[in-house]
Parts: sequence; C-alpha cells; structure tokens
Amino acid sequence: MKIRLAKINDLKSIVEIYNQAVLTKKSTADLTQVKITDRIDWFYEHSPGKYPIYIAEVDEIVTGWISLSPYRKGREALRHTAEVSYFIDNRYQRQGIGTSLIDFIIMECKKIDIKNIFAIVLENNKASIKLLKKFNFNKWGYMPDVAEFDGAPCGHLYFGLNIK
Repeated sequence: MKIRLAKINDLKSIVEIYNQAVLTKKSTADLTQVKITDRIDWFYEHSPGKYPIYIAEVDEIVTGWISLSPYRKGREALRHTAEVSYFIDNRYQRQGIGTSLIDFIIMECKKIDIKNIFAIVLENNKASIKLLKKFNFNKWGYMPDVAEFDGAPCGHLYFGLNIK
C-alpha cells in the first residue's frame, strides 16, 4: 500500500468512496450522495502544506482517503487544531488501510504544526470508534440525538488526540 497526496484526478475515487459511506447511514450525516462537482471547491480548500488530503493506493487503485480540515476557520487561536476525516472503500475495509492512514496523518501533523486533531463520529459507527481508540483518541464530547436516520435518532461523538 502507498499513501500520497491527493490530486484533482483522484476526486472521482474520493467521491465514490464517500458515497459508499453515505449509503451505510453510520459513517456520515449526509443522506444523499454527492457529485464530483459538489466537491471541487472542498478539494481546493485543502492545501497540501496545512490541510492536506491523502489517498491510500493498492496496485494503483484508490482504496481510501484521509483529510485534515481547519477547526473554526479564521480563528487564529485554533490554528493548531484540525478535524480529521477518513473513509475506506468497502472492498478494502478491515485490511489495515484505516490504521495506516491514521498513523500517517498523526506523523504528518507534527510536520505541519497541528497539535490537536479530532474526529466527529456517529455513535453507531463502532468500527471508527474502535480505530480511534486504538490510537489513544479520547472522547472529548457528545451531542445526543442530533442526527436522524430513517426516524431513529443518533448522537455525534467527538474523539480527540493531543499530538506530542
């Protein structure tokens, strides 16, 4: 497996993987799939030097991705904190790709002066919670019943890590 910076021509694969997550109703709060055109601005808002997007490849196939996004953009006191998001192609889950991406992004954070990262996870996403705990992310917050899927409420968990 190889991890590299995402390029604009990876956006199709990034969107396809994200849309797989939409269908699970436990990996994102989006209820409808997104289009590539919906994500072009999002892609360019992620600068390689501060808020990168990385992809994981196996045999030149994009198998997952991870990104850092600013927390409360424009508020300078929060410049060392970023939200981490990651998604793995359904066909490649439980093969260590998520572990490799989280491990990689933690190391990259040290290089780009990010001292705190956090993930916002739906409470029914047990696999993601397990992955974050593996890297010593701690529960930093909980918002009960803020999402709804097919009439069933679901909470949002915030898991964070102080990077040393």
